[in-house]
Amino acid sequence: MRIVFLLAVLGGAIFYSYIAFFDLTFLTRTGRIGPGFFPRIVGATMIVMTLWAILDALRDRRAIAAGAAPGPNDTPPGIWRDAIILLVIVLCYAVLLRLFGGFVSTVIYLGVALFVFNPRRHLQNALIAVIFPGAVYLAFDRLLNANMPPALFTLPF
Repeated sequence: MRIVFLLAVLGGAIFYSYIAFFDLTFLTRTGRIGPGFFPRIVGATMIVMTLWAILDALRDRRAIAAGAAPGPNDTPPGIWRDAIILLVIVLCYAVLLRLFGGFVSTVIYLGVALFVFNPRRHLQNALIAVIFPGAVYLAFDRLLNANMPPALFTLPF
């Protein structure tokens, strides 16, 4: 399951990097840093780190096949159930993203995901679900002046 997930992440990283390298300019006409500067760094780093993680997972898999004891990252019971639950939550997040925009839908998504996968830690889950999207909103929308995904339904706050 880990290798399949990492291959999916690698596919996303390659697509992201393709967009960063071929659709976004590295420098502006005046020679300043362009919109493709940071995405190129992030995309290349994502590809390298994901390849490294895939190689690590393959090495662990070979060790288990040779008779070594399974480690903590090997497939625990119920992994497919958790994967399907997470897939449903992510699909609902995609719908919420279109309906309510970036901030509100991310708070809802993180709240639900943490409630399901991190039970009995309600205060910690609530703080993470509100603080992380709040920090991303402040960083991107206010500080960097990059808009968050728009909403079909605007909320009063």
